[in-house]
Amino acid sequence: MTDVLSQGEIDALLSALSTGEMDAEELKKEEKENKVKTYDFKRALRFSKDQIRSLTRIHENFARLLTTQLSAQLRTFAQVSVASVDQLSYEEFIRSVPKMTILNVFKPEPLEGRFVMEVNPNIAFAMLDRMLGGRGEAFSKAENLTEIETRILTQLFQRTLETFREAWDSVKEFEPFMDDLEINPQFLQLVSPNETVVVISFSTAIGEASGMINLCLPHVVIEDILPKLSAHLWMQQKKKEREPGELNSLQNSVKQAPLEVVAELGKSEITIEEFLQLAVDDVIELNQPIGDPLKVSVGSLAKFYAQPGKQRGNVAVQVTEVIGEEGD
Repeated sequence: MTDVLSQGEIDALLSALSTGEMDAEELKKEEKENKVKTYDFKRALRFSKDQIRSLTRIHENFARLLTTQLSAQLRTFAQVSVASVDQLSYEEFIRSVPKMTILNVFKPEPLEGRFVMEVNPNIAFAMLDRMLGGRGEAFSKAENLTEIETRILTQLFQRTLETFREAWDSVKEFEPFMDDLEINPQFLQLVSPNETVVVISFSTAIGEASGMINLCLPHVVIEDILPKLSAHLWMQQKKKEREPGELNSLQNSVKQAPLEVVAELGKSEITIEEFLQLAVDDVIELNQPIGDPLKVSVGSLAKFYAQPGKQRGNVAVQVTEVIGEEGD
């Protein structure tokens, strides 16, 4: 977007040109030079703006689902939101994370390759403290994790992958599972250093602790599903109507659902004392005249009027009228 100059800035610029402090020719030359931009072919932008927008929408949904899941699981305040979505080289991503952090490496079956979710130690250990019955205080001991703590964190992050799968369901069905939990990024080599990755950064708060969660998705792993991230294709899939066979199957399933049908002979009110004194052959008088039609209910709704009778020796009712609803 072009910057708009205020009237004061315009006056100052004209004054500088008239006094000779600025040269119009130099300004034109500078403008031409600014049009030339350097381009690093080693760092090609392999994700289109359309695909970045789609990834942002998917992970905004993931952030909402993760907020709900962590709040319920940890029983404390949790807030997760997308802070940024960037594409950079894998080497730049590794250099950007702390030397000691929590790296959750997982496989998104059936895709070939691995993703990594880097969780700031403040957030990871606040989660661990809550899981162990604490108040959710942040502490740093990434280099001294015990086997029990590693196991608890692994199970915790496996549940977050179920939320990740749910967020991606509209685009691709994943079955993600934890592959490894690392603390030193220098030991983690998912792809070649120059490979392009997209990094989704989440601003996260757990109780009073706050930090970042970074999700790294290598281009080479999700390359086959990138065409599905087109906004046009995505909207078409959402608007796609059900296939006739699927609709018929759904209708048949609904038709086979059992319903309770009740024919009401009448009602009566008695006292507790009368109820306690009831015996065999006692008669209870109903409020329904014998000549009036019976009311037939389906579920909890009155749907028909009927008359009593017998059918092949069984007690039965014959529908005589359909009870209309408001608006019918």
